[in-house]
Amino acid sequence: MASTEYDLIIIGGGLAGASLAVALAKTNYRIAVIEAFAVDADAQPSYDERTIALTYSARHIFSQLGVWDSQIEADACAIKSIHISNKGHLGLSRLSCLDAGTPALGYVVPTRSLGYALTRQIQLSDNIAFYCPGEASQVDIKAHAAVVTVLTDKAKKPLELSAKLVVIADGGRSPLLSRLGFNKEQHPYSQSALLSIISTNTAHQNKAYERFMDDGPLALLPMTDQRFAVVWTLSPENLTRIEAMDDMDYIACLQDAFGTTAGLFSKPTSRKAYPLTRSILNTPYGERVLVLGNAAHTVHPVAGQGFNLGLRDVAALAEQLLESEQDISDIGSLAFLQHYAQSRTQDTQRVSQFTDGLLKIFSHSSPLVAAGRNLGLAVVENLPFVKRALLRHSMGLGKGQPRLARGLKLRRGRSSES
Repeated sequence: MASTEYDLIIIGGGLAGASLAVALAKTNYRIAVIEAFAVDADAQPSYDERTIALTYSARHIFSQLGVWDSQIEADACAIKSIHISNKGHLGLSRLSCLDAGTPALGYVVPTRSLGYALTRQIQLSDNIAFYCPGEASQVDIKAHAAVVTVLTDKAKKPLELSAKLVVIADGGRSPLLSRLGFNKEQHPYSQSALLSIISTNTAHQNKAYERFMDDGPLALLPMTDQRFAVVWTLSPENLTRIEAMDDMDYIACLQDAFGTTAGLFSKPTSRKAYPLTRSILNTPYGERVLVLGNAAHTVHPVAGQGFNLGLRDVAALAEQLLESEQDISDIGSLAFLQHYAQSRTQDTQRVSQFTDGLLKIFSHSSPLVAAGRNLGLAVVENLPFVKRALLRHSMGLGKGQPRLARGLKLRRGRSSES
C-alpha cells in the first residue's frame, strides 16, 4: 500500500466538499479530495441537469472564493421577488429584494455550471490532491491521525491516505456514517419531490412562486431563457400517476395545478423524483472525523434552504481552520470539532424547525389552522419590518453568520471581530 500524509481529507467532491476545498486553496493546509464519480459521469449530482437555488449569502460565499465567475454569472438567474400563496385560500405574501435591501433575494444556478467552476479551482490549486474517481472504502481512527483507504482506477493497489482530520461530505446517503458509529435521527416525509424544467410564454421578470397545495408546496424558480425550475411535492399516488404521463399530459397537469399566473407552460425536460427526509446528526463529529452538509443534516426543500445551510457549514469550518492555521491547534481534536459544532447548532436547528414547521402548518386541514395561515401571510404582506426580518434570516444574513456569508474575506489568525 502507498501512504500519503495530508492535514485534511475531504470525502465527497460534490458541491459541499469541493466548496470546502476551494475555501482552503492557497493556504498551508495539505488537502486531499476523494470523489467517487468522475466529473463528467451522469451519476455525479454536481454535474447533472438540475438547478440549485442559492441564497444571497451563498452568492457572497462563492464570490469571496473566486468561484462566481463570468460563466456562472451568465448561467445564473436572479430571484428578485417571491409570490407565496395557499391554493384555495385568500392569504398571500409578496417578498421583494427591495424589502431586504439587496440586489436579489437569491439565484437559480445550474448545478453543472457550479460544479465545473469548483472543479477548475481545485485543479488549479497546488495544495489540493484530487482523487477522482476514487472510493473511500474505510476510515480507521488512530491516536494522531485518521487513515482513509482509497480505491482508484489508476492505482493497482489500495492507497492509504492519512490526515489530522477527515471531513465526510458525501451527501445524505453517506455509506460511511454507520461504519463510523454515527446515528442519524431521520424522519421520512410521506411525499417526494418531482423536479423538471419548463418554458413559459411570458417573461417571468425574475419572480419565483411558492404555492402550497394539498400534497405540499409547488415551487417555480426563474431561470434564464424564459424558463422555470419546477420543484413539485407529491404524494406517492400522485407521483406514480404523474411520472407515468407523457410530456404533453404532464404540462397539462402542471398547468391545471398552478394556473396561468406564470404564463402557459411548454417544453418540459425529463423528470426526476427524490424521496424527502428530514434528518440530523445531533453530534456531527468524533475523534478526527467531522460530518458536513447533507451528510450531517437534510431538510425539506420548501424555502430552498438545504444546500445553503450546508454551505454555511463550509464557511464556518473554513473560518475556524484559517484561524488555527498558524497556531498549534490539532484540527482533528474533539475540542476543535466541538467548537465548530457549537457554532453551527443554532443555525441548523432553526432551519430544520422552520422548514418542517412551515410544511406542517400549510398541510393541516383544520379550518382554524387555515385561518391562522391566512392571517400569518397577511401579517408578512403588510408589515415591512416582519418581511425584512424573515428575509434576512432566510437569505442567511442573520446575526452570527460566518465571515464568508457576510461577504467578508477569510482572515488568518484569531480575530476579535464578530
